[in-house]
Amino acid sequence: MTRSEFDDIRAFLADEATHAGDLLRIARTLIDDLEHARLREAMLRTHYLRLLTAARATVAADTVGAPDPLAFLKHELAERGQLPEDGEAVQRILSDARTAAALLECLEDAVPQRPRRMRLRRCVGMRRALPH
Repeated sequence: MTRSEFDDIRAFLADEATHAGDLLRIARTLIDDLEHARLREAMLRTHYLRLLTAARATVAADTVGAPDPLAFLKHELAERGQLPEDGEAVQRILSDARTAAALLECLEDAVPQRPRRMRLRRCVGMRRALPH
């Protein structure tokens, strides 16, 4: 849900003309959105854990001199359809990886400053309408 949608909901809730049935409908929608977000997070955590496990197994296999240490990682990537198919894809992936590493380095260097005072959050207007 976007920031604008949250602002619209806050304005709708603050409007004295809002009926109880409308509030119930919003509550149900928010519960549905929350459940969807929870399920998506659980799936992403599962994918991350599988990839992390494959990466750790790959490094461990390489450490003990296994004949094909990349087998774990290749298997996990193949299940997701993420193995490079040709030389062009390989070069693009390597370029993307270098770019991502550079962007992450910039993000880590630019630590945002926290505001010193408490930020007030308010709805701007009370006449917004929610889409039906």
